[in-house]
Amino acid sequence: MLDKTITNDSEFASPAWHEDALAETDRRYEAGQEELIDWNEAKELLRNRGWRRILALIAIELKIGKFMLEFVGKMQFYLTALDRQVRQEDENPSIGIILCKDKNRTVVEYALHDAGKPIGVSTYEITRTLPKDLHGQLPSPQEIARLLEGIEGKG
Repeated sequence: MLDKTITNDSEFASPAWHEDALAETDRRYEAGQEELIDWNEAKELLRNRGWRRILALIAIELKIGKFMLEFVGKMQFYLTALDRQVRQEDENPSIGIILCKDKNRTVVEYALHDAGKPIGVSTYEITRTLPKDLHGQLPSPQEIARLLEGIEGKG
């Protein structure tokens, strides 16, 4: 999927809020109120504003059932791979988030006690309707199905 995203990004629709934000940035740039800077300079600005911790990769794993002990081992594997293969020298260690339908707090605490990586575990709740503030920001089920058609069976 990553290769498809990189090589053919036109298939992925940008949410309306993102297009609006880009249009506003373009408007400010054209008016001379905004300037272009390179990525390293942008990261330095973030650091100077106290946003240091944002410079980390985040792995999120969504589970359909209750928390299981082996999820921590898998997440530690993913974070090690991100840190060794993707993370840049000036970025903080990768962070893992495991989202489960249900969890036992004591089991999670014991499982994470000696974990060598920053990992959090939380639960989620499924709703039947999308909150109004998210309308237009997420692709429709039909768009997701269309995007997944091209990657099924790969990998």
